Amino acid sequence: MPRFSSLIASAVLIILLVTLGCRPAATSEVVVYTALDQEFSEEHFKAYQQETGVVVVPKFDTEANKTVGLTETLFAEKDRPRCDVFWNNEILNTLRLQQAGMLESYKPTHYDEYPAEFVDLDGQWVGFAARARILLVNTEKLGKQKAPSSVFDLANEQWKEEGGYAKPLFGTTATHAAVLFAELGEEKAKEFFSKLQTNAKMFPGNKQVAQAVSSGEITFGLTDTDDAMVEIEQGRPVMIVYPDQGEEQLGTLFIPNTLAIIKGGPNPDAAKALVDYLFSAKVETALAEGPSAQIPLNKNLEVPLRVETPKTVKAMRVDWSQSLEQWDPAAKFLRETILTN
Repeated sequence: MPRFSSLIASAVLIILLVTLGCRPAATSEVVVYTALDQEFSEEHFKAYQQETGVVVVPKFDTEANKTVGLTETLFAEKDRPRCDVFWNNEILNTLRLQQAGMLESYKPTHYDEYPAEFVDLDGQWVGFAARARILLVNTEKLGKQKAPSSVFDLANEQWKEEGGYAKPLFGTTATHAAVLFAELGEEKAKEFFSKLQTNAKMFPGNKQVAQAVSSGEITFGLTDTDDAMVEIEQGRPVMIVYPDQGEEQLGTLFIPNTLAIIKGGPNPDAAKALVDYLFSAKVETALAEGPSAQIPLNKNLEVPLRVETPKTVKAMRVDWSQSLEQWDPAAKFLRETILTN
């Protein structure tokens, strides 16, 4: 009888081992939606996964539908969130999510090392790794002409059909449009964008603007420093102009990347850990030294930079809350006026 009991116990043990062995091993994961170009962001997800064993499941956006596509996806998923962390390549769409009550409060480990204007008071978002909105100029095509020096030169008849800009409904160009509506007032902003439409060429995204300048299709274009640096590093005949540096001018717009944790996301603890990793001197240094030449915002970080910063050129002073108020009016005007003609 004891032997029979022993056989039964052994059989049960074998069945349990086989059953457990057939189950997949439990693996921690974190889902991140990112509007920063895949070529610049993916390596950091891979590094984090290798260091921690946590599987990072990224969802990237397209260049021509940058930020807005992911933001609308997040709005659509509001009642059943699938995303844990939103890595936005700008700030206003992050503020739209905050306004809708969709962001979780969390102050990352290095929260206090960043300027107050680039972090939310309650920790619902944090800003880091900025880029400047600049004019990229083809020096060969420019010849002996004086280089354009203002964003508003895009609407100047002197440069008719020689300038270019990205579709102003997505990414940093949409942010820039809302900022100009706030800074200039709706009437002057509408006048500028109406002239822009007839005077300059529109491209799907900032990358395409930079490439058009690089190839000589246009003489200059409004784009971001990361896309401009790709062309410069490839040895193209281009240079960066930081616009609107005059005493009475607005200054150059600097736009931070932002990180936010989605409220009700499937992996809240993993989300906090990933934000701690990304919002760090280590990642900002890598982004600054990498091909995108992003601008660190950490107050204690000193790294060699290839681009100007808010400390070295005249930077536009922006009230992001006022710019957020102009998001819908700007988008409505641009959609109905520029993009339908």
